[in-house]
Amino acid sequence: MQLSNGPAKPNANRKTRAAAGPGSALTRGVGLGLALGLGAALAASAAPVDGKDARKLVFKPDGAEVAVVDLPFLSETDRKTLVVVGAQQPYYGAIAVAPTEGLRSKATLAAANYHDVDAARVAALRRCDAARKPEGAPCVIAAEIRPKGWEPRALQLSADATDGLRSEYGRRGGPRAMAISPSTGRWAVIKGQGAASRALEACADQSGATDCRIAVEDR
Repeated sequence: MQLSNGPAKPNANRKTRAAAGPGSALTRGVGLGLALGLGAALAASAAPVDGKDARKLVFKPDGAEVAVVDLPFLSETDRKTLVVVGAQQPYYGAIAVAPTEGLRSKATLAAANYHDVDAARVAALRRCDAARKPEGAPCVIAAEIRPKGWEPRALQLSADATDGLRSEYGRRGGPRAMAISPSTGRWAVIKGQGAASRALEACADQSGATDCRIAVEDR
């Protein structure tokens, strides 16, 4: 079994802080899937919130819970392994498995540190299908990783972005904004005049994505 995080690794954003310019910091079933989809939809459609409300909405950045999907080819040992390994990954995440190869395959891959489980599922499935044997069955999601005590809220941030909200966005200091890319898990925090537009540019520059949006903003 080989597990690999997605592009939004815990330190990935912090390695490219300088790219944003001066005054900035970059930083088990069907029922469960439906609930997670609802949470992602709420987060994606929500208008930006200010820093005070954002800190109330996000979960603690450390600590994740794992929901193992009820798949017939998973043994009890496999399920326990998924829980142990998944709990070590930053939320939001997902683990994909090739059914005809089993859990202990190089195609078993995790995508973690996204802003919602749906994006992590897409990334995990894409990587797993690229790594599995071509004659085998398509990959499926074997586990989902979310914050402890998860429930649908108007704002969802990755574990890394949540940490950035607390440590880098700050509580004071004038205009500031956090932009996030749901599809990649990337994020950017910018302070000063024109913070929102500059945060969007920084997010797009580091992620290469076109879905960056402002999640948190203080004017």
